[in-house]
Amino acid sequence: MVAAVVLASGLVYTSFAASDPALSPSQLLSSVRAGKVVQLTGTVVPGTIDPRSGGALDFRLADRANGKVSVPVAYSGTVPSAFRPGRELIVTGALRGGAFVAQPDSMITKCPSKYVAAPNPTT
Repeated sequence: MVAAVVLASGLVYTSFAASDPALSPSQLLSSVRAGKVVQLTGTVVPGTIDPRSGGALDFRLADRANGKVSVPVAYSGTVPSAFRPGRELIVTGALRGGAFVAQPDSMITKCPSKYVAAPNPTT
């Protein structure tokens, strides 16, 4: 019984310790050293999507809260059908030379909330 508890505790610790932290662009730029692998989460900045040859993309991700801070992202791999300007997404990679270089096929788009405030009928 003790061995099972120790093994389960080790498994839980390893699972959480191995995960990459999810950061906004402002957190990435202010606190992460270049080359450290992290998850970057933010909103795709409209007008910044630039397809490159071989299925690669360049675009900018901005903070979801205020959108004032953004970081350039270089991505290659499968692009989800929900990818578009203004969409929230997560990519895994590292900051290199002032740009976030995403790992291939690491893009995950976040679905917009289906719970949106109803329009005010008095306006």
